[in-house]
Amino acid sequence: MLKKTLLTLFLLLSAGCIATSDVLEREVGDFDLKLGTTPTRSMAQGLIQPSSAGAFHGGLDLTHGSGWYIGQWSPSVGLSNGSQLKMNTYLGFAQQPFDSSLGYELGLISYSLPQASDLNHQQYYAGLNFAGSRLGAALSNAPGRRDSTLLLDLGSLTPFGTGLQLAYANHALDEPQRLADGRRVRVFHDWSLNLSRPWFGIQFDLSYTDSNLSGTQCAAYSGLNARCDTLLMFEAERPLY
Repeated sequence: MLKKTLLTLFLLLSAGCIATSDVLEREVGDFDLKLGTTPTRSMAQGLIQPSSAGAFHGGLDLTHGSGWYIGQWSPSVGLSNGSQLKMNTYLGFAQQPFDSSLGYELGLISYSLPQASDLNHQQYYAGLNFAGSRLGAALSNAPGRRDSTLLLDLGSLTPFGTGLQLAYANHALDEPQRLADGRRVRVFHDWSLNLSRPWFGIQFDLSYTDSNLSGTQCAAYSGLNARCDTLLMFEAERPLY
């Protein structure tokens, strides 16, 4: 209860300090401190991105010049009716030893729900970037399942200037999911392909997602994609100002 109260007070104070900006940044000795109501960091080269699940959310990020960083992000403070306090605490190390041509990252993130501790779990992650391309990997040991994910972002490919991003995930359930026809599903995979290109001020995105499950097997699907079966989506976006 004390931990929840302190975190809630911190987030409310942060919101007051960041009235004109989503992120407040300060130098504290050899550390760079960021307070924000929007995530200030993504991990594993963009594979792990903090999200917001409630009206009140925020966190802090503390980075040392040596490459070590630690932080905590709360997707939901649990102040609104029906919401729970959620806390994501992470510790990692990132380096860019060869200018901007090569860099790497290693870390651990812990997802905790103080009001439902049986759902607490950890995720290990790593990232590598090389000459504009990024590779991220993550392994999660959530209750009742194990998930491993790879993300490859090749950046803007010449000569067309098209961005290419691929993701692949493997999901293993501790207990097989029994289907209506008597079959069981314990391990399944899913993947996605995303193409993006700006053209005359318009951002075009083409995405394809799929999994190795189909038909009645989709009743057991709980992966990364919005749908179990094949989904092809095209989007065009242009800012008004």
